[in-house]
Amino acid sequence: MRALIWNGVNDLRVETVKDPEIVNPRDCILRVTMSTTCGSDLHFIDGYIPTMKAGDVIGHEFMGVVEDVGPEVKKVKKGDRVVVPSFITCGQCWYCKNKLYSLCDNTHPKPELQEPIFGYPTAGIYGYTHAFGGYAGAHAQYVRVPFADNDCFKVPDGLPDEQVLFLSDAAPTGYMGADFCNIQPGGVGLMAQKSAFLMGAERVIGIDRLPERLQMAREHVGSETINYEEVDSVLEMLKEMTGGRGPDACIDAVGMEAHGTGLQYAYDRAKQLMYMHTDRGQALSEAILACRKGGTLSILGVYGVMDKFPIGAIMNKGLTVRTAQQHGQAYMDRLLDHAQKGELNPSFLATHRFSLEDAPHGYAMFKHKEDGCVRSVFIP
Repeated sequence: MRALIWNGVNDLRVETVKDPEIVNPRDCILRVTMSTTCGSDLHFIDGYIPTMKAGDVIGHEFMGVVEDVGPEVKKVKKGDRVVVPSFITCGQCWYCKNKLYSLCDNTHPKPELQEPIFGYPTAGIYGYTHAFGGYAGAHAQYVRVPFADNDCFKVPDGLPDEQVLFLSDAAPTGYMGADFCNIQPGGVGLMAQKSAFLMGAERVIGIDRLPERLQMAREHVGSETINYEEVDSVLEMLKEMTGGRGPDACIDAVGMEAHGTGLQYAYDRAKQLMYMHTDRGQALSEAILACRKGGTLSILGVYGVMDKFPIGAIMNKGLTVRTAQQHGQAYMDRLLDHAQKGELNPSFLATHRFSLEDAPHGYAMFKHKEDGCVRSVFIP
């Protein structure tokens, strides 16, 4: 089959690789109908997350049609159209039973690569370094899905692929981030903003620097927006917009390659380029400082190692901090219900479409934000 593989830092190629096979009786093989880029992919493409190997198939946000199933798969069958959360879950361990799916104890075959950094291993994830399991990714014609009964969610008739595709990762990540904020009826990734409104938020403020994303936040989500490159201080602007109190909750949906301005950003970028730490933390630091006293900080962005972390602000302001990789399986039924009711349609994120053969170009456009690219979508 054809697949997008990582051959080195900023070196992606489409090559012919071996077709996936049923390995465990609970596996299924999926014929991928659509996959998409994710900002967290850029971290290992740029070399900031180690343990990639030349020839690794990448991609963790996808959907498709079941092509084959193992003998112990009961809930899905050949021909079913399904969407798959990006983390792989066994459904039986303590973490899965408590709906902390991205922390599954049984789907990481290489825990020794994570334990020195995290203390305990997370769940495995498709196409996202050997530190996260070394599983083959989904920018391919076919992909193996372990524990198919836990991780394949049937798509209701009438929902187009592009409306469902982002329920694999972007939508549940944003939904979880909003869920963490304990929103009361009455910034962030676009899906987190939309999810906040679905949960009853009265006001949502999106902060970014790219005009196309800010426009999407206003037109498709209904958020107020701030372009941080056009204001002297995001902190002061948020105080002004909230009557001096600050936001009730702040969501960081950026992660280790956040852009920024000023001396602190230059310092973080220099240390990152020299691999002295992995993170540019300006967005997270500003979220911590901006959040009102007693508020909630929800961290969705992927981070590794950062210095100058403002723990004192968190402690003295009494912030509640919640963070995780997305527990997609916990939210999938709700998300599909929102989609069926017409309350959630993330298809506007798919600004550029490519064949799988053109995936390297699609990633380049996504990384460099060329032609207003918010997400590249690949159709094998």
